[in-house]
Amino acid sequence: MRIECPFCGERDHSEFAYLGDAGCARPAPGAADAQARFVEAVYLRENPAGAHRELWYHEFGCRSWVQVTRDTRTHEILEVRLAGASAAP
Repeated sequence: MRIECPFCGERDHSEFAYLGDAGCARPAPGAADAQARFVEAVYLRENPAGAHRELWYHEFGCRSWVQVTRDTRTHEILEVRLAGASAAP
């Protein structure tokens, strides 16, 4: 799989570290029910087939966070943008 970094150009996915679902709200670590909420966020999430927004870190490149929209059935990259750029949900 190849990811088009906004700064470095097209690179192999092995240069990137995968964080996960770009739409997942991480629970507050200090909340009273934090452990239960983290279990739910990590293990009890949807596993969609089709277009999915993900966060990737260009670890062995420019060290930018990018938001990748990828088809989970084919691994086709549909869109790549900087993670801080506004995006439609």
